Amino acid sequence: MRKIKPVLIVSILAVSIAMAARQRRELLVIDHVTIVDGTGDQPIRNGAIVVEGQRIQQVGPRGRIQASPGVTIVDANGKWVIPGLIDAHIHFDQSGNIFTRPDAIDLRKIRSYTAELDWIRQRLPVTLMRYPASGVTSVVDMGGPMWRFDIRDLAANTMNAPRVALAGPLISTHAVSELETSDPAVIEAKSPEHARELVRGQLDRKPDLVKILFVHNPSDSLDSQAAIVEAAIDESRRRGVRTAVHATELDTAKIALRAGADILVHSVADRVVDAPFIDLVKSRNALYIATLMVDEKYDQVFRQAVTLTDIERRLGDSQVIESWKELSRVPLSEIPGGIPQIPLQAVRKNTFTNLQLLESAGVRIVAGTDAGNIGTLHGPAIHREFELMAEAGMRPTEILVAATKNAAAVMGKEAELGTLARGKLADLVILDADPTRDIRNARKIYKVMKNGAFIDIPPDGLR
Repeated sequence: MRKIKPVLIVSILAVSIAMAARQRRELLVIDHVTIVDGTGDQPIRNGAIVVEGQRIQQVGPRGRIQASPGVTIVDANGKWVIPGLIDAHIHFDQSGNIFTRPDAIDLRKIRSYTAELDWIRQRLPVTLMRYPASGVTSVVDMGGPMWRFDIRDLAANTMNAPRVALAGPLISTHAVSELETSDPAVIEAKSPEHARELVRGQLDRKPDLVKILFVHNPSDSLDSQAAIVEAAIDESRRRGVRTAVHATELDTAKIALRAGADILVHSVADRVVDAPFIDLVKSRNALYIATLMVDEKYDQVFRQAVTLTDIERRLGDSQVIESWKELSRVPLSEIPGGIPQIPLQAVRKNTFTNLQLLESAGVRIVAGTDAGNIGTLHGPAIHREFELMAEAGMRPTEILVAATKNAAAVMGKEAELGTLARGKLADLVILDADPTRDIRNARKIYKVMKNGAFIDIPPDGLR
């Protein structure tokens, strides 16, 4: 546990305020607040955070702070502050509605994939707004069409939007014909050299990550697929870009880690992880994104039995939510292959157990939702992910670390984001209740700050 010297920090805070008064610097002080700093340490009671410009100048127990010229004080008595939340796995090229993944359920006879993509792009400004409204100040888009790089630029110049890190098109061991367009979300690598070419083809857009889709079927040559994955990871490393790998089977996840993968973007779901796998994750210091809720939401939509949290009802896209009901009105003859069945309980048994084993072993666990997939709403979905992480056995403080400090590591922004510390960007959320007692309190949002400025949050939600 961190040892704090209250007298020292009180003095620093007092000096900061006095200097601001003399030098006419503009400071904002969040006062009388309980600070949950994202490191996993004990909360700081009766604390204060001093913000200058876009950054945190000081954080710690409060002193005798008085209003002065150039100093704005926000009295947060009875409230808690956490770092801005980070959803480390989303997809902006998917809306969450029933038409958005024709490779999961093919409804292109009802709505074309091109029409769906056009609709998604038209609604991007309000989609972006849903994240800060939900307390999420940063996201990682884990792969899709090249046009998404424009979203990163748009978000960087939009106050009411999250920071965006992203990967380019997914480099895959399989073709996904249902998603083929002139700007595809997924590109099959036909050989190791082709995989290297696909990595190099993304570099001019400066991706934050290279994403690899490692899907293995029994009829596939695992050795051939492993060579493709290894080549993509090696080329990315040579070019100074980290790799994130979709590998949901224990065998494929091991291959990805041995090849040098930095991030596993989903839980291992086919069976319980073993000691060699845990040793691999730890030796690589790899990040493990659980994405527990995405299977649940597919299952609920396909069974027409969706349940939503209060924040999902308030901040989720109402048009997306309404679309789920349309599935019951589509004749089965119009759905090639019918409506899939999700073996949710079998998958959840393994994913929950694996999360417990890895977290207890000290693996860096990360919160991510896979938002944009059918049923998983952009913005508020992270709060249902938190509930499932708690059901799997994680404590609230651990969940907050997964959604702040560890998620910032996925972005490659640990030095700038993820914890409340001097010199870091002032992205934070003020809450009305204690999130370390009940993680559901993380959705009791009072104010959201990004880049040192409070964001306007519509009180009645977004539509």
